[in-house]
Amino acid sequence: GGDGPLPMNGMTTTIIQIFFPPALFWEDESGDQGLAGLGSAHCFPHLNGERVERYSRKVFVGGLPPDIDEDEITASFRRFGHLFVDWPHKAESKSYFPPKGYAFLLFQDESSVQALIDACIQEDGKLYLCVSSPTIKDKPVQIRPWNLNDSDFVMDGSQPLDPRKTIFVGGVPRPLRAVELAMIMDRLYGGVCYAGIDTDPELKYPKGAGRVAFSNQQSYIAAISARFVQLQHGEIDKRVEVKPYVLDDQLCDECQGTRCGGKFAPFFCANVTCLQYYCEYCWAAIHSRAGREFHKPLVKEGGDRPRHISFRWN
Repeated sequence: GGDGPLPMNGMTTTIIQIFFPPALFWEDESGDQGLAGLGSAHCFPHLNGERVERYSRKVFVGGLPPDIDEDEITASFRRFGHLFVDWPHKAESKSYFPPKGYAFLLFQDESSVQALIDACIQEDGKLYLCVSSPTIKDKPVQIRPWNLNDSDFVMDGSQPLDPRKTIFVGGVPRPLRAVELAMIMDRLYGGVCYAGIDTDPELKYPKGAGRVAFSNQQSYIAAISARFVQLQHGEIDKRVEVKPYVLDDQLCDECQGTRCGGKFAPFFCANVTCLQYYCEYCWAAIHSRAGREFHKPLVKEGGDRPRHISFRWN
């Protein structure tokens, strides 16, 4: 269970991901990413004789020629290794061309991403590679790899990581790194001790959401009271949603499980006058009181983001 603070000293990414399991989040793609945090593309650290993976096998490529199709994109990058070309809603649209001028390269091996980075030219902190289409020759397209180290950032290792002082941030632009999310939230509310970008388990690529843990209740309440935050960093400027991070292994804070057979509480009240987990019995009892009848419960669905029980995300 996750009902107590976890000490941060020596915490590994694995522990963080177990404690805050990644969820399924909405699609979002915008902005550009600089090379801060990319490190040397020629550095191949080894662990017990095996090369350590440093990048997601999924790579964003933007600024493609408008008349380049899937086969031509594949041919342009095949020299780096086996790959699959994808873009949002590709299966439904049956389009031969990426409709918004960007696509994702899904490589079979992480070493292909290292080779691609090595072949790129760097300009203004961005990576480019020249790609040709039937009508355009050698157009520089932006290559944006995701460094796995950018998924987590511990800002204050001396503070315990408390899931009850943790927020969910939805609609995070994919170029934003955990360190940048932490700095933005710390500047706005103070007391940030950890930030994480949610990544999919197979490709380890950002899914468009994150988590931020605070060291104190005041910062946590200030963040969830705002409900929306403007994330500004470099070329990124986006309004995102903030909610309490809802756990699925908490007992009812009112009855400690005595009125519900010891089952985990299905409801969390995000109103600052409550901020508690409730079983169905206690939710009804507490929220029949004057002034609380309009509170909306948040529920945590298996592998899904927290949502208001009164409506379903599309």
